Amino acid sequence: MKNSTRMTRRGALKLAAASAALPLVHIRTAGAAGKLNIGFWNHWVPGADDVMQKQVLAWADKNKVAVNADYITTSGGKLQLTPAAETQAKDGHDVMTFINWDVRNYADSLVPMNDVMKTVTAAAGSPNDVCKYLASNKGDWFAVPSSSGTQTKPPCARISWFKKNGLDIQAMYPAHDEKNALQDAWTWDAFLKYAELAAKDNLTFAMGLGAGGGINTDATDTHGALFHAYGAKLVDSEGKSQLKSDEVRQVLEYCQKLLKFYPADAVSYDDASNNRALIAGKSALIFNPPSAWAVAKRDNPEVAADCWTFPAPKGPKGRFVPTAGFYWGVYKFSKNQQAGKELIAYLMQRENVEARDIASEGYDLPPYEKFLDFPIWNEVGPPKGTVYNYPPRPASGQIPSLTGSEAPPEIAVQIYNRAVHNQMLARLRDGQTIPQVIAWAQDEIEGYTR
Repeated sequence: MKNSTRMTRRGALKLAAASAALPLVHIRTAGAAGKLNIGFWNHWVPGADDVMQKQVLAWADKNKVAVNADYITTSGGKLQLTPAAETQAKDGHDVMTFINWDVRNYADSLVPMNDVMKTVTAAAGSPNDVCKYLASNKGDWFAVPSSSGTQTKPPCARISWFKKNGLDIQAMYPAHDEKNALQDAWTWDAFLKYAELAAKDNLTFAMGLGAGGGINTDATDTHGALFHAYGAKLVDSEGKSQLKSDEVRQVLEYCQKLLKFYPADAVSYDDASNNRALIAGKSALIFNPPSAWAVAKRDNPEVAADCWTFPAPKGPKGRFVPTAGFYWGVYKFSKNQQAGKELIAYLMQRENVEARDIASEGYDLPPYEKFLDFPIWNEVGPPKGTVYNYPPRPASGQIPSLTGSEAPPEIAVQIYNRAVHNQMLARLRDGQTIPQVIAWAQDEIEGYTR
């Protein structure tokens, strides 16, 4: 797939030089057998990068490799800009972290990782379908799905508010696997009912409509899951438009009702807006990984103790949960490809994955079926068990969702990056009719498929 970020070679070289100046941890070992440069994601949870550093140091000492590890922030798109620069300059890190679509964007510059994935999956089991879609093609793996940064974005809601309005969300989804009638009734129609009740209480369900550029990926991911729950495809796997389908009309008719209860400033939302609303006590529900709850523990403990994370609502086609993945790959221009592969395999060993997950208070989510049983999700609080339902365990019936992924990847990435779902709903809220919204989306998507 073509990289959607256009950049001159001179610009790429400048960015590569800038990335070389990032803060780094230089791990030196006596008698080092080669060098390795790694670009990791700079974790938002204090102390999480320290655990990663210790693991890399242990591997470096054992294998006599000198390692430079950069921890690169996602703020300002720096983590996304770094591989854009390095793949054009063909110089930089040996091992790099990629977010979501960037694996396919730079697949031609990456060493095949089939051998590493064979080792990882033997212990961890199969990765989820979102990972398979983004990081592999016809059984060949471009990169290794990592636990570091990988997340789902299910609802996180105020326990007391829902209980006041007749729904015990802790009883609906307790901190253990259980099937009950309350879960069957947790549908998008029920979601609409509670969104209206929240508005009457002068609270929001903090959902945004920010458009494009990675500004509001929380909303992009959530609306993609909503469309999937209704079986609504914008483009099918053959690249053909499905905008005039009954399913698309059905989900847009539903959204006409739901949008009445969105925040007044929804179109200006970014990925921090919903977090701020929850932490400030202004929202009854958001879709998010446990970041907002974790920050509330520090900034507003009373709110944190009243939060519960639980599965997404169910639609006519199932219960889909927004999912975002992080991946580790090795560049073809790396001078130490084998060492890079061996380090990734080491970092993905169960004990190392779990240690990093504990350090991140359960935020990091291994996208492998056999790594979803760590005790951290049972233990972390307050309240204890608040993020037990964050991992999409099979018992929950949740299906990982990647917005636009029903389309071929070269089209889907543009649907995602342009936040087409958000833009459709913003137009609907502004008073455009469903035929007008569909016509706009048709024209927009035709630009991707010509």
